[in-house]
Amino acid sequence: MKIFQTTILIRSMRFSLIILALVTADDTQAKEGMWIPTLLNAVEGDMQAMGMHLSAEDIYSINDGSLKDAVVHFNGGCTAEMISAEGLLLTNHHCGFGQIAFHSTVENDYLKDGFWAMTRAEELVNSDLFARFIHRIEDVTENIATAEDPEQMKKDLVEAATAGNGLEGKVVAFDFGNSHYLITTITYNDVRLVGAPPSAVGKFGGDTDNWVWPRHTGDFSMFRIYANADNQPADYSADNVPFRPRHHFPVNVGGTKEGDFTMVFGFPGRTEQYLTSDAVARVIDELNPARIDMREASLEVINAARTESAALRIAYADKQSSIANAWKKWIGQNKGLIELDAIGQKRALEMQFMARASAAENVGWMRLISSMQAENEALFPFQMARSMFIEWVYYGPDILSYAQSFAPLIQNWESLEEKGELDGAISDLKGKTSNHFRQYEARVDEGVMAALLDPYREHLDVQFVPESMQNATNAEDWASSIFEKSVFADSEKIKAMLDKPNRKAFSKLAKDPAFQLVQAMRNVYFNRVAGEYRAHASALDSLTGEYTSALRALFPEKAFFPDANSTMRLTYGKVEGSSPYDGMEYRPFTTAKGILQKFIPGDADFDLPLDLVEALRAGEWGEYADDSGNLPVCFTGSNHTTGGNSGSPAIDGDGYLVGINFDRSWESTMSDILFDESRCRNIMVDIRYVLWITDVYAGAGHLVDEMTCVRTVEP
Repeated sequence: MKIFQTTILIRSMRFSLIILALVTADDTQAKEGMWIPTLLNAVEGDMQAMGMHLSAEDIYSINDGSLKDAVVHFNGGCTAEMISAEGLLLTNHHCGFGQIAFHSTVENDYLKDGFWAMTRAEELVNSDLFARFIHRIEDVTENIATAEDPEQMKKDLVEAATAGNGLEGKVVAFDFGNSHYLITTITYNDVRLVGAPPSAVGKFGGDTDNWVWPRHTGDFSMFRIYANADNQPADYSADNVPFRPRHHFPVNVGGTKEGDFTMVFGFPGRTEQYLTSDAVARVIDELNPARIDMREASLEVINAARTESAALRIAYADKQSSIANAWKKWIGQNKGLIELDAIGQKRALEMQFMARASAAENVGWMRLISSMQAENEALFPFQMARSMFIEWVYYGPDILSYAQSFAPLIQNWESLEEKGELDGAISDLKGKTSNHFRQYEARVDEGVMAALLDPYREHLDVQFVPESMQNATNAEDWASSIFEKSVFADSEKIKAMLDKPNRKAFSKLAKDPAFQLVQAMRNVYFNRVAGEYRAHASALDSLTGEYTSALRALFPEKAFFPDANSTMRLTYGKVEGSSPYDGMEYRPFTTAKGILQKFIPGDADFDLPLDLVEALRAGEWGEYADDSGNLPVCFTGSNHTTGGNSGSPAIDGDGYLVGINFDRSWESTMSDILFDESRCRNIMVDIRYVLWITDVYAGAGHLVDEMTCVRTVEP
């Protein structure tokens, strides 16, 4: 086991009191808001008063390495953090789950047994996995506002910022277009799997514990970024070397304790804090129930199949996880919104808004609420249709998206041939086909298709349902007829076609029933839904931008934060529990004792490997024990997080890593729409548990040796 040097930090702190309408220091309540890193000067004093020992420049610097340079956008949907000078990256187990599942076989079941590369040569290569770093965030609001052609200005700004330097760039609208930022990034595509605990650790508690506190889940995995000899992005090559980040997080082996300051730094996906009361009512009464029904239908089929064999358990692990996560969140979200009377709270704010707008004699503001409600009503049918399309094409039967991937060859063979791109397209499909059938069983996919038909038709206006689906009288017979006749359900036939490709054979695929179904669904969506959805959503965004500006003008005593939009944000708070219901108190830490208390041999969610049970019972925590001699597993904090924050670093007041964000409590799932300071808590896996699993249980202490480990002791 590694021996850690104890660093005693002694500081003479100077706090400046900053009085702002947006900031009030409060030691007992959650801190709502997701801050743009370039604007941290506004809250630097508040953060320091709560226990941060850094400056805003330490967190985000343009010229020097800073905390932001260790924060990674992981594959576009999660966050990760750099934890060594040699490219080692830490994120959630569920963020790396797709890669872990892909590399798993019945013979080498990394989902069940875990995976640890004991040498660099053993690290596993992943296709289509990327790690993206923020280079710079620049406020270009004035540039856009004063431009004769705003869209051309955006293009010009991006071109000037990225020309010849290997960067990518985008101008992103914030706060419904009230501000714009130019964000430049650099992306690395050679990201290899280094380590992952067994799913009994990484997903301990399964769907039962998902979105629930207390939690005992070791939700982490490790990857390594590789670059060329110049430390620049490069496609996979055996000659690539470990990436050297501008900054990596020192790991605080001493962890954290109740009341300590915490920051969560990452890429939160989307919040909807400015929905009006009528929109919230539609979410509760119509949209969420429809999505929940669709996912329950799929899960019933997939969960049953996964109990049949190890092969099916592995093949459908990733799909089950992706479907189940939002399914349970939406159930909790509805529960929280109803319990907190979100509709009533929204209506009360709207009434106050109207009263103040009237007092200000601003006719435009007085019309805003009714205009937004009218646009909500116009938008909703298309919003529902869009949501159901997503449930089918992205989370439904895999045969549809797979068949669609053949569209270029089926529809544009001559064009591809003329451009000399035909061989490349066929080669790409061969790779996709190999990956697809590795995690596929036609019988299960057929069951998913049959299960989705009735809830889809029940919740969707008939005008958005393709005719062939309208006319189906029996879901099972309808799905069976498609799979019996579709080549896309037969791996051998498809592989034979790709091995000896010819135009005539591929042109016949246009009549394949699976291809015809996905084309029919796409035709309905793109011809009847997408344009109307975009138009109404754009109009609503414009109105909402006016609304947020008016809220800030009319309610100067309140804080109104910009919604999350998948860009880098920082949220801060403290390590603390909560009391969401009368007579209930959640303490902020769980320990290894709770793992053994939940352990149920043979249970899908709570079983454990016997060697882990023995190690937990032995209780030899070494350097990773807390002051009471226990091994911390998870902790909660009052940090405002959402989807996309999965894998985000939980950072202490010194900028050291103390945990990894991975979830919210069940009572917090409504926070995307309504944030409640008394009950909203994010859940993090404690870094001490990550280190113990890696070092002691897995025997991969060489990875811990690679980290910069410190132990802080506050005077």
